[in-house]
Amino acid sequence: MKIEIFSDVGCPWCFIGKRRFERALESFEHRDRVEVEWKSFQLDPTLPEHDHRQEIDYLSEAKGMPREQVTAMLAHVTEQAAAEGLDYDFDRLVVANSWKAHRVIQRAKAVSLQTAEHLEEQLFRAHFEGGRNIGDEEVLVELGTAAGLTAEQVHEALSEDRWETAVKQDLATAQALGVTGVPFFVLGRKYGISGAQPTEVFTQALEQSWTEFQPLQMVHPADGSPEGAGGSDGLHGQACGPQGCD
Repeated sequence: MKIEIFSDVGCPWCFIGKRRFERALESFEHRDRVEVEWKSFQLDPTLPEHDHRQEIDYLSEAKGMPREQVTAMLAHVTEQAAAEGLDYDFDRLVVANSWKAHRVIQRAKAVSLQTAEHLEEQLFRAHFEGGRNIGDEEVLVELGTAAGLTAEQVHEALSEDRWETAVKQDLATAQALGVTGVPFFVLGRKYGISGAQPTEVFTQALEQSWTEFQPLQMVHPADGSPEGAGGSDGLHGQACGPQGCD
C-alpha cells in the first residue's frame, strides 16, 4: 500500500505531522508492506534563498498578521512540537526558500525512498532546531551527504534541469489532487488526510485503507484439486499466461 506525503521542509506542522504519522505506522501490523513517498510542495515560492527577517517578522508582514497573534501562534506550534520530542527554535530559524532543498529531495528519491525520508528528517532538524539556512548550497551538501547522498549527487540535483522538472511534477500532482496546504497524506490515491492530525487519526486511516487494499482472496476448486489445476472435468483453472496456455 502506497502513501504519499506532500510536504514543505519550511512548514513547522509538516515535521510534527511526520512524527505523529511515524508513530501510527510503527504500531501498524502491516507496516512492512507500506511504501511511503515524500512529495514536494512549496508554501511560499516568492521567498529569496535567504531572507534576513526573523520568522515572526516574515509571518507578520507576509501574512498581514499582528505580531501578537504571530507570537502566540509560534508559541503554540513550539508547544505541540515539544510534545513530539522536537525542539523548535524560531528565534534562530533562518527564513529561506525551500526550492533547492526540494531538488535535492527529488535526487534522493531516485536513490531510494528511504534516502529521501532521511533527507526530509535532516532538513527539518536543520531548519527548525539547528538554525541552518536550507537555501544554502553548502548546507544542502552537508545535509545531503548525512542522509546518504554523495556530494556529487547533491551538486547534480542543483544543476541539472531534470530535478527541477521532478519538483514541478509533484506540484502538478498536488494541484490535480486538490492539495492546497501541507502536510497532506494520500493513502492509496483514495483517502486524504489534511494537516498534522493526532496519531489516532493516522492509525484509523491506515487500518481502513489496508482493509480495502488487501489483495484478492483466491477461490479454490470445490473438488479439492490444487489451485490452477484441472478438476474432474478437466476445465477448472485453465488459463493463458506470458509463457503460453495450459
